[in-house]
Amino acid sequence: MDLVSIIIPYYKKKDFISLTIESILKQSYKNFEIIIINDEQTDESNDILENIKKIDSRISIIKNKSNIGAGYSRNKGIENANGKFLAFCDSDDLWKMNKLENQLKFMKKMDINFSFTSYDVINFLGNKVGNRKAKEKISYKQLLMSCDIGLSTVILEKKIINDLNILFPNIKTKEDYVVWLNLSKRGIKMIGLDESLTSWRKLNNSLSSSTIQKIFDGYKVYRIYLKFNLLKSLFYLFLLSVNFLLKKKN
Repeated sequence: MDLVSIIIPYYKKKDFISLTIESILKQSYKNFEIIIINDEQTDESNDILENIKKIDSRISIIKNKSNIGAGYSRNKGIENANGKFLAFCDSDDLWKMNKLENQLKFMKKMDINFSFTSYDVINFLGNKVGNRKAKEKISYKQLLMSCDIGLSTVILEKKIINDLNILFPNIKTKEDYVVWLNLSKRGIKMIGLDESLTSWRKLNNSLSSSTIQKIFDGYKVYRIYLKFNLLKSLFYLFLLSVNFLLKKKN
């Protein structure tokens, strides 16, 4: 069984982190390590994560000296990962117990090195309020117009990150979108499994649910990270914003 490194940045999610870890520890696929990157720098966060670490020997904690953001924290997790595969999870999301097993079987069957899945949308209380279906395949052009890959659903081979030298950027949202675009642009196939194996927690005060922040960071993705000209950046930003608002209604 190949080792999977699960990377979780932690910042002000004390109400949910224990539930997140509990859902991962229940996995039917047992060969994994959990790397939690503490980006909060408080005594309370240190105590919470150290207590979580005691639960299972597969859990390790990396403590940032200062707040560096989720993207850079994931990069630190990748640097310290020992697995053949990388999986990402936010510290308030939940995994179904067969996530790793089913997704890795799918990747082996399809002979692919990057996969994502459908996922449920849950609220603060953990009640299901929606579902996002994974497309069978997403091309680079399709990805430019809509970010339809949920971060906590992704599993990929660490080798492609290392070989292509692709890192998460330091922006408040959409840091994962930059990585998916760069991977797709470099020829990595984005293949989806239409099975809900993750629950994404939608919080009203979260950065990932902020419309203004997402639009602002979307512009940065095109203009700064993809180096599109102004008109091309605004064109794709318009398409991205429309698709984001349509998804937000569902």
